[in-house]
Amino acid sequence: MELGDVTRTALACVRIFNGALGLVAADRMAKSLGDELGEDRRFVYPARMFGIRTLVLGVDLLTLKSRAADERRVLGQAVLIHATDTAAAVYAGRRGELPARAAKLTTVISAVNTVLAVVSLLAARKRR
Repeated sequence: MELGDVTRTALACVRIFNGALGLVAADRMAKSLGDELGEDRRFVYPARMFGIRTLVLGVDLLTLKSRAADERRVLGQAVLIHATDTAAAVYAGRRGELPARAAKLTTVISAVNTVLAVVSLLAARKRR
């Protein structure tokens, strides 16, 4: 398995896990991000919306066929999505919209996902 395939598969698995968690266990996800969020019921609805989006995107990455245009499109979207998620987590942390622990954790997770997406995209471009 090539590096790009490994990073794409890893990103897909992270997405599927986090998406499923957000969809079916939003309360538990909130607790893991910090007690303050666990007490806030307003977190559940957006967590479920985030969950289904993330789950579908993960499955999309796993089921990519070898068509270069499709692969580059999906991986390009992954870079955009995860880079935006990283920036949003940093922004929310700086503005106090998330507890410090939650902001750090979501920033790290999103940044790792961004790196996985970039490496996957670069590898896909190199193959074609």
